Amino acid sequence: MKEAAAPFSSSAGVFDWIARFITADQGQVIRSLTLDRFEMLTSLAGNPERCAPVIHIAGSKGKGSVTGMITGMLEAWGLRAARYTSPHVSAYQERITLGNRFFDEAVYIAAGETLRGVVESLALPGNPARAYYEEEPPNFFELMTLYFFLVTRLARCDVMVVETGIGGRLDSTNVVDPLVSVITEIEAEHTEVLGTTLAAIAGEKAGIIKKGRPLILMEQEDEALEVFRKAAAEKDSPLIYFPENAEIRDLNVHREGTSFTLSVRNGNLFPAPLELSLGIPGEVQAKNAGLAALAVRSAFPGIGEEAVVRGLKTFSLPARFERIQDDPVLIIDGAHTPVSTRYCTRTFTSLYGRGGILIFGCAARKDARSMAQTLAPEFSRILITTPGGVKMSNPEQVYETFREILAGQSPAGRPAELLLISDTGEAIAKALQLGRETGLPALGIGSFYLAAEIRNAVKK
Repeated sequence: MKEAAAPFSSSAGVFDWIARFITADQGQVIRSLTLDRFEMLTSLAGNPERCAPVIHIAGSKGKGSVTGMITGMLEAWGLRAARYTSPHVSAYQERITLGNRFFDEAVYIAAGETLRGVVESLALPGNPARAYYEEEPPNFFELMTLYFFLVTRLARCDVMVVETGIGGRLDSTNVVDPLVSVITEIEAEHTEVLGTTLAAIAGEKAGIIKKGRPLILMEQEDEALEVFRKAAAEKDSPLIYFPENAEIRDLNVHREGTSFTLSVRNGNLFPAPLELSLGIPGEVQAKNAGLAALAVRSAFPGIGEEAVVRGLKTFSLPARFERIQDDPVLIIDGAHTPVSTRYCTRTFTSLYGRGGILIFGCAARKDARSMAQTLAPEFSRILITTPGGVKMSNPEQVYETFREILAGQSPAGRPAELLLISDTGEAIAKALQLGRETGLPALGIGSFYLAAEIRNAVKK
């Protein structure tokens, strides 16, 4: 007889156990990205995804910020709001939180025991899911998502704010039946899974739209917008398109954050303009906040404007233009797509000027050339490295890309000092040394994993 596993003694033990299961980066096959297998798991667990009403968020960028902002407003209104987001920066617990704080250890541990019991039951004779999972065991994201639902149920939360992982239609989180669906701006990403055109990617994201439930939609390219309009019409889903329903005015982006006025044309949502502020700098964050406010008021019409204002003012999230050091200035951001990189670079140079220090690393499948075209002209020292040890990457190829772009911009060939330091720790140490020697501001960008490595190095 197989010896029973020792009980979990900490949340770290639970997350370590979940981390043993396969991820997309370790060779997870596309066939496993289906909902039917995950529905088997949720059924075995007693369908914890139905334990509380849901707001569901998808998109290519900004979805983590929007998820956090929505959670903050609901918490300010007095609800116990469970938040599910990814990836984490410093600790796995960041993925599964009660508002902006961790759950009690006892909750994480008890939910972990329930999760392990569900997985172990897959091997029992007579279990209808046994054959399916013998062929392909549960993967990391399936188990992390189910774990979130179990934690939420055990903690008796009032509402769940759930961010998708990849896409939407086949994402494990898409077992929920949300009050509203929210889709942030999209661009080409995860093309090996979602498709190579903007229309195809939009089609996957549109999979979270539910019949008769409102869709709150960020500004989109025409190709994607057409897909979303059609999907919403087919589902009889009321479409609230941000550019047609709201406007950001009096925008002020400064080093300590962002302030602006949100005017909503749909008087049923916010009859009067809202004066709002955030602790995160960036024009895009103002748009994210406006989208989040529309989503919250659509899902919960009774929420007070004071809760909206307070929830956004106190919102914070790691690696979203996060200043982790002041002397010299060091900013980290998880931007890893061409558009999000442009937003971040624009904010950084407007606040701290051109000619700073850049430390950059991205995963192998990312569009490094497009990001390099944005970044290369703006920095005087550029360090190329590996984005931590989790994602596959090719820093040598990224270095060559930056070198080619820099050479094409100046007859001298190298207007900026460009260094290749593949070891992430050494690259971070070099960037910090340059910052101390020159006093120049520094930006770490290209991957949440790189942002995490920089954050942890500075803390040490």
